[in-house]
Amino acid sequence: MESDDRELYSVGEVAERLGLHVRTVRNYVRDGRLKAVRIGKQYRISRADFEALTSAPDSADGAGPAADGIPRGRHVEVSSIVQIESVSPESASRLSTLVTASVQAVRDTPDALRIQLVYDKERARLKIVILGGAADTAAVLNLLDDVLGPGNDLLPTEGWESGRA
Repeated sequence: MESDDRELYSVGEVAERLGLHVRTVRNYVRDGRLKAVRIGKQYRISRADFEALTSAPDSADGAGPAADGIPRGRHVEVSSIVQIESVSPESASRLSTLVTASVQAVRDTPDALRIQLVYDKERARLKIVILGGAADTAAVLNLLDDVLGPGNDLLPTEGWESGRA
């Protein structure tokens, strides 16, 4: 990483420096995990706020919250994309409701799981994007495995494809 004395960074520059997608950095800003100032239609991140996101913990033991109350120290975040093919709109809706409801139960935790579901009707494809801690992500993946596994008819593949546009 090259040395840069500038005081403000764009979302794209922060994403590049952290090896993250631009949308992930925008979500950090919207979730309050990364402080930013909106200038016109774009966010700008100060060097101090960027360093606060990437620096070591401020607490004495190195694991607890810093003076500002934001947890510091070791942090693990998992990004997963689950793609399910040949899904009817009704099945996609049911699965979306199930996954969203299961995540809502743990919404108030500091590292709340973030889920985005996108259904492509033309391709009959459901994509589920999961961002969060390792254990919570694993729980969602296990839920999907149980629901979509053999012997479960949540996603019937026969009879609906002929009516697809």
